[in-house]
Amino acid sequence: MTPTILGQNQYGKAENRVVRITRDGATHHIKDLNVSVALSGDMDEVHYSGSNANVLPTDTTKNTVFAFAKEHGVESAERFGIHLARHFVTSQEPIHRARVRVEEYAWERIGTAGEGGHSFVRKGQETRLAQITYDGEAWEVVSGLKDLTVLNSTGSEFRGYVKDAYTTLEETRDRVLATSVSGRWRFNWTDDEQDMPDWETSYRETRKHLLRAFAETYSLSLQQTMYRMGARIIDHRGEIDEVRFSLPNSHHFLVDLEPFGLGNDNEVYFAADRPYGLIEATVLRDGCEARIPADLTNL
Repeated sequence: MTPTILGQNQYGKAENRVVRITRDGATHHIKDLNVSVALSGDMDEVHYSGSNANVLPTDTTKNTVFAFAKEHGVESAERFGIHLARHFVTSQEPIHRARVRVEEYAWERIGTAGEGGHSFVRKGQETRLAQITYDGEAWEVVSGLKDLTVLNSTGSEFRGYVKDAYTTLEETRDRVLATSVSGRWRFNWTDDEQDMPDWETSYRETRKHLLRAFAETYSLSLQQTMYRMGARIIDHRGEIDEVRFSLPNSHHFLVDLEPFGLGNDNEVYFAADRPYGLIEATVLRDGCEARIPADLTNL
């Protein structure tokens, strides 16, 4: 038999759907999460011999997620993940590292506290994301979002690019710029001696700054807009050292209406869903090291 050794490994319970409702009189508050836990440590024997002596069952992991939703509440996706990661590493000696990923789905209240304080409609905007990693000493918190669809109906050009024998795209001084933002940002909070960021404020303000940069940048390229989005976050949010974006260029092509005897002065477009340009980059605070993976599908 060819000699083999065990490489990186982890296990846990993925996609625990947790809804936590907090009742404040007639007004209720809802936190809707999808929580995935991955644990690693002294797990060689369960792979080599099948011994489960160091294995905390994934069913126990699931139960812990739901119990913590009651015991600790859900102040924020990040804080909830921190509670879980700390618990698994400090309560189980064989577990040396915990990674908790949280997706949060937003709900909007229908009516006021006096009328419909318990009624909600699911928001059709972005999904909030958080990944918390803890090894017993250091924390890494990466937050973000996905599926945040944005569009500028003007204020965007695309010209001066390389042309070769296969280039058919015409230059334009006025185009629709649209994308579905997938972004992650890494905090410089790494140990318990530091003051913990206000996670809710941080998310709200970071989202605001990336949207303002998208809206306020006269765009000569999606790359330029993306860089401005990341740079504005770094400039305004001191708790964040690194931002990674993956932005599909959601192409809008002017429809040729001449066969119908109609003009088209940047009014009617065909929105193509594929193929699409995919623009990706990391923006860093000067002097900081990039740690967010280039492939966001793995984060």
